[in-house]
Amino acid sequence: MHHLLAADGDRLFPKGKRLVSHWNLRDELKALYSDPDGLAKQQMIYDVMLRIVRQTIPGAVINNPGVDWNLATNEVTVSPVIDGDLPSEWKAPGEAGTAVAGDREPDTRYRHWLSIFHAQQRLDPYYPAMPSLIDRRFQRDRRIPEAEVERLLTSVLSSPVVARTARLIERRLDRPLQPFDIWYDGFKTRSSFDESRLDSLVRERYPTAGAFRTDLPRIFRHLGFSDATADFLLSRVEVDPSRGIGHASAPGRRADQAHLRTRVGTDGMDYKGYNIATHELGHNVEQVFSLNRVDYVSLRGVPNTAFTEAFAFVFQARDLELLGLEEPDPDLKHMRALDDLWGTYEIAGVALVDMRVWRWLYAHPEATPAELREAVLATARDVWNEFFAPVIGVKDIEILAIYSHMIDAAMYLPDYPLGQLIASQIEQYLENRVLAEEMERMCRLGSISPDRWMRQAVGEPVSAEPMLQAGAIALQKLGG
Repeated sequence: MHHLLAADGDRLFPKGKRLVSHWNLRDELKALYSDPDGLAKQQMIYDVMLRIVRQTIPGAVINNPGVDWNLATNEVTVSPVIDGDLPSEWKAPGEAGTAVAGDREPDTRYRHWLSIFHAQQRLDPYYPAMPSLIDRRFQRDRRIPEAEVERLLTSVLSSPVVARTARLIERRLDRPLQPFDIWYDGFKTRSSFDESRLDSLVRERYPTAGAFRTDLPRIFRHLGFSDATADFLLSRVEVDPSRGIGHASAPGRRADQAHLRTRVGTDGMDYKGYNIATHELGHNVEQVFSLNRVDYVSLRGVPNTAFTEAFAFVFQARDLELLGLEEPDPDLKHMRALDDLWGTYEIAGVALVDMRVWRWLYAHPEATPAELREAVLATARDVWNEFFAPVIGVKDIEILAIYSHMIDAAMYLPDYPLGQLIASQIEQYLENRVLAEEMERMCRLGSISPDRWMRQAVGEPVSAEPMLQAGAIALQKLGG
């Protein structure tokens, strides 16, 4: 990021900052809402995101700290600033300031997406009852009809409560909304903390992945787990450093461990890595309970991926609390309700783009990478114009196509908004109840049907209404 240049040649980001696309780019953009001078940096990140989606990003600047990239002119030059010793493949082709070829990345993003589509096509004949990945994702994996998932998503995207929330955000920012404000982070408690302070605190506490694991007993007990259950969980969760953004790996057998992986830099874990670690820990605890505490191994797991995402969101929402930073706030409940709603609004749009593009792929199986690129951009604009332009006030935006999941995860994205809706229902149910006790009870239900699981867990089916109602109440309380 230090090698991105503003129009006047200024470097807005500190030396050594490397951000993975899309996760870290998005999370850095979110963190900058607490920076009084963050707007220019946000606009720069947004510009980079658009160029990634459009594939107009110069190939020479990707993962290359040996060159500078002026976003205003699109010029790529040999950098006079070197971040330590460059690997051989990064050796600068000339003296500082020398122009470097700025040829765009050759639709690499969409070539990979097509490769995954064609791989799924080769599987289709082996599933006569579910002859497309779309069928398998909804009928087999989610066990919720595609039309019902789309109905849930559009019920959030078209809600007038979302539009009212946007006007509140506009007042809080004291400026017209911009497209990247779909990632507005100001309803979170952490938005009042400078990220450098959070980074420093986390690095001091967790210099290594092992230090985070050593702290797990305290974390488990803080969340309400008994000593015996905390010890049980600790014996079945391992923590590893990740080269990428991080993830949770489920145990295959009851004798195996779940693995929590998160990014840990040479100087320790930063706040982004910690925030992700709390998310992945929610996955791990669910994975351990729903394997080891179900009545029959054949019932292992939860109804679908959205349910494990729900528990991950529940844990992630408590990250500052686990650092001892969250102060009592009478409006905290309402702020969280609006944060959940706005986050679900954003990711529901992303998921809808993913769903519609996969329909397009099956209708155009002979498409080229360039044709897929144009279809993705058109789909992203269509979804934006239908659901976001009336709220944000800007048309023809393609930013909803930035998620890397679209390339490698093959229709995973709808699980996120479903998970947000389920997490909201679980959080409302947990009010005045102990998280640890209720989570174990819910996980012991196993992988029964989604509807039956929800009715036994919280007393109602999957629905957007609880989230929308909570958002409407929060707006009344906060003057929105």
